[in-house]
Amino acid sequence: MKKLLLTFAAIACFTIAKSQTIEASNHSTTGYIKPDGTIENSSHSTKGYIKKDGTIENSSHSTIGYIKSNGTIENSSHSTVGYVKSDGTVENSSHSTIGYIKSNGTVENSSHSTIGHANGVPKEWAAVVFFFFKF
Repeated sequence: MKKLLLTFAAIACFTIAKSQTIEASNHSTTGYIKPDGTIENSSHSTKGYIKKDGTIENSSHSTIGYIKSNGTIENSSHSTVGYVKSDGTVENSSHSTIGYIKSNGTVENSSHSTIGHANGVPKEWAAVVFFFFKF
């Protein structure tokens, strides 16, 4: 029984360690994104999912949006809500710049003020969390 508990604890620690931390501008932790796309709040409660095919789901697994391979972000009705350009620029559906995802994971608003950090998180995933969907 002790071995089973120790194994479970080691797996849990490894899983948490592999999660990428989502932080506010002051570096306080606001959530996590696991490598499998699971989005958690700071208490590790699941808030949503980003699937490998780009489907975005809420915690009940209902589809709330899509990430297309060209960086287009769509809602559940396939209407475009924004774009993530290859340089990290984030635009709304009218192509107005609403923010930036820097290569170091810094997330900025349109005025280049830092609003958060998502180091090691794909820029499209960071844009979904910070700009397009509220988890």
